[in-house]
Amino acid sequence: MLGSVMDQRRGGTGAADLRGFWGRQRCPVERMTLAELLAVFVRHPAVAAYLAVVAASALLVGLLRAPDTGPGLIAAAGAAFLIYPPAEYLLHRFVLHGRFLYRSPHTVTLWKRIHYDHHRDPDDLQVLFGALPTTLPTIALVTLPTGALIAGAAGAAATLGAGALCMLVYEFVHCMQHLPCTPRHRVLRRLKRLHMLHHRHSERGNFGITSSLVDHLAGTYYPRASEVPRSPTAFDLGYTAAERVRYPWLAERSEPGDAGR
Repeated sequence: MLGSVMDQRRGGTGAADLRGFWGRQRCPVERMTLAELLAVFVRHPAVAAYLAVVAASALLVGLLRAPDTGPGLIAAAGAAFLIYPPAEYLLHRFVLHGRFLYRSPHTVTLWKRIHYDHHRDPDDLQVLFGALPTTLPTIALVTLPTGALIAGAAGAAATLGAGALCMLVYEFVHCMQHLPCTPRHRVLRRLKRLHMLHHRHSERGNFGITSSLVDHLAGTYYPRASEVPRSPTAFDLGYTAAERVRYPWLAERSEPGDAGR
């Protein structure tokens, strides 16, 4: 349903090659078919973690819910789907693309892992997924207070589970956007095109991964490369030669030739 491979002549990684896939030094998604991506997606540790959160949240909802609280729990779970797009946008634009993280030796390694390496090499599946030590606390921080306000402890559990489910959707959509396939659904095709523009043309727009709604509202949406100038920092996210002199920690933690690619 989601897509078909654009260039079958490239061939896939092969079923045998998928063993130990996540342990490879570099995982090039440009050589994977959609079926192969699904095969490795369901075995990624992050996917297992999010599914465990969903299951644990459902169990807690069953244990904590009071009689006649169904509508409140539905509202609490639905709140996660409403707040996810703006949260996704704000974190992507102002945290992941913020330059303050590489300007401190205490946060530069984190930033390198969660975003710099991904923009430097957008086709490396090893850094395509979010890092669990950052994603899980963020999901909890955003969802638990919201759910608790709506429906108490059970509502907090419901919103947490829905937030983890949103993250699962995000991770799969993001993987699909980096796979050389053409999604059959027009919305997925549009999201993929916008995300590729973000990576290949200008990182200063199209921050939404699962939705472009907030980009429209914030004025950072652009549907074609001709509408905005090409950014010279799409791959290095502003970590230029001048920045390397002032803030050398990222260069020190990178392989030769990586920094400022």
